Amino acid sequence: MADVPPPPGAGGPTGGVPGEPTSDEKTMALIAQAGPIVVGFWAPLIIFLIKKDESAYVRENAVESLNFSITWGIATIGLWIFSFILAAVTNGIGGLVYCLICPLWIAAVVFHIIAAVAVNKGESYKYPINLRLIK
Repeated sequence: MADVPPPPGAGGPTGGVPGEPTSDEKTMALIAQAGPIVVGFWAPLIIFLIKKDESAYVRENAVESLNFSITWGIATIGLWIFSFILAAVTNGIGGLVYCLICPLWIAAVVFHIIAAVAVNKGESYKYPINLRLIK
């Protein structure tokens, strides 16, 4: 029997398994998920704007990472403001609230690393705590 070529578009341009993200899609999703550790929300925002119409997989992961980065930013700014208000009112307790920003940052980094590992395997990742502002 002669080898029958796969139908056009089956498994992407590399001819892989249909529905499985290509190597390029995994790389872009990885940058979108791990990028915020270094450059903040800019990495998923740029990936989202560049690849949103080309790949549903990359778009889904970039949106998820961008939403988490926005959620983390809101939480950080909220704690920062709350600590200053509490410090002004209570003469010092606000510093204790300010100390919560460090564990929050560590948790965000851990979640981004977990997400990066998942998308590198070709899986989508949903953050457990996330405001879904961008659809």
